[in-house]
Amino acid sequence: MSASAEQIRDQQRSIWDTFSAGWKKWDVEVLGWHGPFGDALIEEARLRPDSTVLDVASGTGEPGLTAAALVPQGSVTLTDLSEGMLRVAAEKAAARGLANVRTRVSDVGALPFEDGTFDAIFCRFGFMFFPDMTAALQQMVRVAAPGARITAAVWGRAAENPWASLILGTIARHTELPVPPAGAPGLFRCAAQGYMGRIFRDAGLVDVTERKVSTDLVQESPEIYWEFMTDIAAPVVLGLAKADREARELIRSDVFQMLGRYEHGGAIRLRSTATIVAGTRV
Repeated sequence: MSASAEQIRDQQRSIWDTFSAGWKKWDVEVLGWHGPFGDALIEEARLRPDSTVLDVASGTGEPGLTAAALVPQGSVTLTDLSEGMLRVAAEKAAARGLANVRTRVSDVGALPFEDGTFDAIFCRFGFMFFPDMTAALQQMVRVAAPGARITAAVWGRAAENPWASLILGTIARHTELPVPPAGAPGLFRCAAQGYMGRIFRDAGLVDVTERKVSTDLVQESPEIYWEFMTDIAAPVVLGLAKADREARELIRSDVFQMLGRYEHGGAIRLRSTATIVAGTRV
């Protein structure tokens, strides 16, 4: 791993360890919001009751924990850079009585598993942040058994995701954020149509499919949305840290004003769209 990639990994590990408490706090809300994306990955994986499953960049455990209930004679391994996030995942697995789940802190660029170990591999909202996406997918292909399905979810275009672009765009208007280099890890890095499908085909996967899934992030009020985003969204918190007190107040005021456009039926409803890509290991 290059020095720059290693530095990114160390920064990401620190960030996600820090944010693990926020993800635990909002677990029920995140489960409901992200559920359709995880369900799509599970559908594409074509699980059997005895499947061995790997959930890469699993965070606090989904969709791996949901899959564990579907493979009672199989097993699910949850991996992530962040020990703090996996600690939350392990607590959830124990609370649900899932005895076929284990966790393993690991870097996707060097997965600590034998070749051909897994029948299905998930990666929900991880690819955008991998320093080297090609190397990460090569590792997934290596540990996948012949015929295994590899499935991933990545966020679509910013315009399709006001849940994030609304607040991030407002931060950008009020701060002088550095422009990241092309291809740098980021929320919408994999959003271009056909982008993930090409990566999967270039890795030698076959039967590659790509489709969009949309749902809404629903919050009761602008105040709750703000609290939620500043508890779980690292790009938001890091962006706000670049603003002085006056700028932060302006950002908050502008965000609250814009959220009025998304109020329906007494709640804030913000569109969230992801690309679901899947392929088969030869």
